[in-house]
Amino acid sequence: MRIGITLRTMVRRNGWLAIAIAAVFIGSTAQADVKLPNVFGDHMVLQQGQRNKVWGLAEAGEAVTVSINGQSQTATAAADGTWHVFIDPVPVGGPYAFTVKGKNEIKFSDVLVGEVWVCSGQSNMQWSVNNSNDPDIEKLAAKYPKIRMINFPQIGTQDVKWSHDDRKWMVCTPETVGGFSAVGYFFARQLHQTLGVPVGMINNAWGGSACEAWIRRDLLNADPLYQPLMDRWTQMESKYAELVAKGNDLTDEQKKQLQGLQNQMGGNSRPANIYNGVLKSHIGYGIKGAIWYQGESNAGRAYQYRDLFPLMIKNWRDDWGQGDFSFYWAQLADFQNEQPQPVESAWAELREAQTMTMSKLPKTGEAVIIDIGEGKDIHPKNKVDVGRRLARWALAKDYGVAIPFHSPQYKSMTKTDNKIVLTFDYVDGGWRPFDVKEPRGFAIAGEDKKFVWATANVLKDNTIEVSSDQVANPVAVRYGWADNPVVNMFDGAGLPLTPFRTDDWPGTTINNK
Repeated sequence: MRIGITLRTMVRRNGWLAIAIAAVFIGSTAQADVKLPNVFGDHMVLQQGQRNKVWGLAEAGEAVTVSINGQSQTATAAADGTWHVFIDPVPVGGPYAFTVKGKNEIKFSDVLVGEVWVCSGQSNMQWSVNNSNDPDIEKLAAKYPKIRMINFPQIGTQDVKWSHDDRKWMVCTPETVGGFSAVGYFFARQLHQTLGVPVGMINNAWGGSACEAWIRRDLLNADPLYQPLMDRWTQMESKYAELVAKGNDLTDEQKKQLQGLQNQMGGNSRPANIYNGVLKSHIGYGIKGAIWYQGESNAGRAYQYRDLFPLMIKNWRDDWGQGDFSFYWAQLADFQNEQPQPVESAWAELREAQTMTMSKLPKTGEAVIIDIGEGKDIHPKNKVDVGRRLARWALAKDYGVAIPFHSPQYKSMTKTDNKIVLTFDYVDGGWRPFDVKEPRGFAIAGEDKKFVWATANVLKDNTIEVSSDQVANPVAVRYGWADNPVVNMFDGAGLPLTPFRTDDWPGTTINNK
């Protein structure tokens, strides 16, 4: 009875967040055994070259000791039962035994030390090896016992989920790799083969998820930019609470409405739902960085994504407590029907928002994959090249490997008579148009803002000259500006030119909030 009164008081004073805190507190004080979240376990990989945080629950005041490779670190559980320690760097390799001891003792075996990355986003990151190109032969060759992956479940909630006890680390074998994130696996395999160290991947991707679901709700509430978005959700939540309060006194139509709202309350688009239900359980685990493939669900609000996506990255970095860890993403691939004439495109605007993020935050990078999508399928099966292009960023920026990694990117334009000359950065080895010699994918417009297909020529200094007989006084150029553009510009390293536009004319999603 005392606990019930306390809970009611906490809810009345502090809202539903208090329930989550109280539940953890009650559970931890009622259970004397030391417990760790499921991200710690047999076969896990610890990040090399840094102090790594280990945390869990125990009885208030209980001493907890974590031991590995001859070192021990001890903490005392606080009044709410929480504790944490930091273990000093452990030499690369293993396997190590990992012990946590309080009034009980937990032993983890086959623990390796190497490189740890998060692979996150929506369905194209969730997409498994089983569903990608050549799964039969990929699985036959997947004999990499030093590559490990843990897959987190899809739980959407406004309350913090502390652990997911049914999810464990898996060792990469022909029998297990089929269930790995394909992009995550091919990224890890390239790192492992190049660096010769163990690689662990934390896969928490959720198909169809919206970016706002991965962000703390208080951050979204604090910014007026997201007020329309948050107002829509507040109205839905109020309606849901109203229907729930009626109990059995609902009409058939109200029951149907309640079911729909219930799905949204626990779904992958509600602000903070994935942050609380999935991500929070392993925020703080030692990592090198994160790779991300998402944006399809936010394409209708591409202008908003210019700020939303950087906010998410900053939120993760702040809460992880490791500073500005590396964050690399796959730009949206080509998808849907090819268009006979230049058109406006929400997907092109989302790609632009992704590219802009590199100039807003340090230690970020973009793998351009505009050449490997499938018009008929939002889930292209070629995940090998996605993983490799993301791995180029990590190998070059995090591990000092001297390889090309950055796709060519528009830099500036100069107008001469009826032509525009474009300059670019990161053209490694010069231009190599694919399939045919003539550059394809360029459009040009005058002050009337009407784009037509352009003729493009590569000049000796790697600039590109663009013109059209239909535009006497051109002022703007676009490249790859469509849902599914026909493009063929690559540099000598085989990296595709980043889609771009030279204008800043209002796009089709500018007013979508």
